[in-house]
Amino acid sequence: MEKTFFTLFTILSLAIGTLSAQKGDEFKPSGKVEALIFTNLNHSTVNSQGLNKFEITRAYFGYNYNFSQAFSGRVVLDFGNPGVGSLAYTAYIKYGYLQYQHKNLTAKFGLSSTTAYDLLEKFWGNRYILKSFQDQYGMGPSADFGASVAYKFSDAISADVMIQNGEGYKAFETDSVLKVGIGVTVHPVKNLTLRGYYDNMKKLSLNQQTASIMAGYANNTFSFGVEYNYQADNKLKSGQDFYGYSFYGAFNFNTKTDLIARYDNLSSVDKTSNAHSWNYGKDGILFMAGLEFKPVKGLRITPNYQLWKPRDASKSNISSIYLNLEIKI
Repeated sequence: MEKTFFTLFTILSLAIGTLSAQKGDEFKPSGKVEALIFTNLNHSTVNSQGLNKFEITRAYFGYNYNFSQAFSGRVVLDFGNPGVGSLAYTAYIKYGYLQYQHKNLTAKFGLSSTTAYDLLEKFWGNRYILKSFQDQYGMGPSADFGASVAYKFSDAISADVMIQNGEGYKAFETDSVLKVGIGVTVHPVKNLTLRGYYDNMKKLSLNQQTASIMAGYANNTFSFGVEYNYQADNKLKSGQDFYGYSFYGAFNFNTKTDLIARYDNLSSVDKTSNAHSWNYGKDGILFMAGLEFKPVKGLRITPNYQLWKPRDASKSNISSIYLNLEIKI
């Protein structure tokens, strides 16, 4: 753990020193406002009973500022449903970090997105409809406090390392446990992306470990991705292992219309004498298909169908029709 932190600190120090020694062109600091809103109207059917809802699931408001050609900062507020208590919406700082980027090196320090599935979420590309697999099923936070360094060795291979609190962007560090992760991304041929990732968070005899592998292909006509994720000792609780895979893809009819689909399969492992595993009530299969329209820049509209089939046969399927919108400024 100490060696990893020292390595990150050394790389950041060298980057700052390199920048100080450079004599670049005259640069004028500048910034821009950003806004991203996810909203939807949906109708769900369970046991022949219908439920209608209008939701604003997320609203992000932030500001990017370029201090120099290499240094930039970003702050983003996240307005969303906390999931507990009586409040409909609460605000959190989703991102707040300093970034250094020069040539093939990118380093971040502060509250930033996790490297665990940053690329996976970008490849899936439809966060306004569904989160990426690990985020959707609680394998880890989408953002966290810490530091990360990524380096592009060539057009074919890049790698990243990170050290973070492991508790997410809604909680400050409450113990001395840190999460350390490493990922490698490979482009063996044009349009093909392969990625492997592993992280570890250890507390006494407990050891949460997350591993994922992903393969994706994308060109101007279609994209397709598949990923497999496994986590042992979820939330540092012994025996709470679960895993799953996700398939997703898109077919581009033209620049403004896409057909998108996704299939998830989540299972948990039974390491006790219980009749069912610890996450059995939340295990299941998800299917989604929709038609995405992009009438103007910054607006995406997708009517889609979603089906959730629980692993527990005593529970009913949930069939839903959604109209999802993404508004980006």
